[in-house]
Amino acid sequence: MRIALSQLNLHIGNFEGNLDKMLAAVASAKSEKADLICFPELAVCGYPPRDFLEFDDFIKRCQNAIDTLCKASQDIAIVVGAPTRNPILAGKDLYNSAYFLYQGKIQAIQHKALLPTYDIFDEYRYFEPATEFKTVSFKGKKIALSICEDIWNLGNENPLYTICPLDEMMQENPDFILNISASPFNYAHAKTRIHTVRANVKQYKIPMFYTNMVGGQTDVIFDGGSLVVSPDGQVFDEMPYFEECLRVYDLAEVEKGGIQREQPKEKFRLIHDALVLGIRDYFSKLGFQKGILGLSGGIDSAVTAVLATEALGAENVRALLMPSQFSSDHSVNDAKILAENLGIQYDIIAIKPVFDAFESSLAPQFNGLAFNVTEENIQARVRGTLLMAMSNKFGHILLNTTNKSEMAVGYGTLYGDMCGGLAVLGDVYKTEVYELVKYMNTLPIGKHQMIGVIPENSISKPPSAELRPGQKDTDSLPPYEVLDPLLFQYIECRKGPGELIAQGFDEVLVKRVLRMVNINEFKREQAAPVIRISAKAFGMGRRLPIVGKYLS
Repeated sequence: MRIALSQLNLHIGNFEGNLDKMLAAVASAKSEKADLICFPELAVCGYPPRDFLEFDDFIKRCQNAIDTLCKASQDIAIVVGAPTRNPILAGKDLYNSAYFLYQGKIQAIQHKALLPTYDIFDEYRYFEPATEFKTVSFKGKKIALSICEDIWNLGNENPLYTICPLDEMMQENPDFILNISASPFNYAHAKTRIHTVRANVKQYKIPMFYTNMVGGQTDVIFDGGSLVVSPDGQVFDEMPYFEECLRVYDLAEVEKGGIQREQPKEKFRLIHDALVLGIRDYFSKLGFQKGILGLSGGIDSAVTAVLATEALGAENVRALLMPSQFSSDHSVNDAKILAENLGIQYDIIAIKPVFDAFESSLAPQFNGLAFNVTEENIQARVRGTLLMAMSNKFGHILLNTTNKSEMAVGYGTLYGDMCGGLAVLGDVYKTEVYELVKYMNTLPIGKHQMIGVIPENSISKPPSAELRPGQKDTDSLPPYEVLDPLLFQYIECRKGPGELIAQGFDEVLVKRVLRMVNINEFKREQAAPVIRISAKAFGMGRRLPIVGKYLS
């Protein structure tokens, strides 16, 4: 038997586009003599469809896509994910299902049992869990058909669930496992995914073919990396990351094993590729072409500009340089050098005249009061207004350049430097931004395919918002090499203050930082969507109350 895996970049609600991709993959698999082709979870509608699942017409169009794929299943079996109506009145209205199509008919449907309801997942909001598990017979083989999370409770070790679907199917002695997934990216997840798939194979002593989705869905990135694992636990093949791919495998060869093939998994290469894909798909799936950003000469805006250029092309990126009376000459020069290195259009608009107009208008009310954060925020909001004006006038999407460290502690101005349609670095800590630059500066990028496109000054100078004379980030924040490990333990690892102090963090620092994080929840509620590259990003995967008193 020859089995094709097709990892596709699917688009939520784009039924025609998704169907066209799947039909093309079916034709390609047929040309390679495949007996069966496997598509990802909820492939007909894209993942995660969220509340589109509550629209009756949306479900009808999913079924129409299944009907079309059924007609294409002559002489090749098609395994594909789609929502299915629950015929029983009690319970949720839908199942998350894997269809097995062959010779123009629905031969089998296996529903998903383990419905994740954590982090970015909210499947129990929509779906009823499966209670029946049967293998699918095809060309003399029995197939254990499963969906994503259903392989993540091996041996009933996951306390979130009370059943292990594959344990149930093993009673029918299947020959191999098919798993269709929509498994989101984070920079550590690929290794965990391989470990889980291999653990299942070692437990059941049969091969697994695992198909994952690829592509950006606003904040969530799917990295592909579909897997074939032989009965000996070796990774027979791992498909590429962040790109569409179709490969055909001979079951007999997979069963022999003895081959180990894995993709490289360097952290900052993965982060870089995920961010580029996230920007590209955000624009293309919304039907936009051009992006704009504020370019300050600092490292965050520099990295965002480079990523945008890689994702969209230099001709589609525009930068606005907005020096204040406190901006240093080298900041403007660094920004100009980067824009010229990249070959992107840039404009310079000094903000002092606009800021002076604000000061003049507010003079009667502010008379006798000292310059403070108010005037700093006015400058940031002038910049935000200028960027949004350019965005509106020219139809550009504004890319936000705020990093995760700043976003965590509220070191940003609402309606100012926090403006934007997409937060590119909102899940990348400041110390990680510096590491990301080291990787990016090894790549040929920009107009002349330069190595080291980001100027050294942008990397080496102390971070500063340049909103008052001689300002540095460390005037308001702990050094990032101190701050970021503490933030990581609180945000990603969910360690409370006592645990953090026990780990060796200074008690005064812990209380100060955690208070900054918690009182700025209101800012993050209003922020642009953040491209998720870690296990715990700001956004729908981290839901904390704005007015909570815990740790305050």
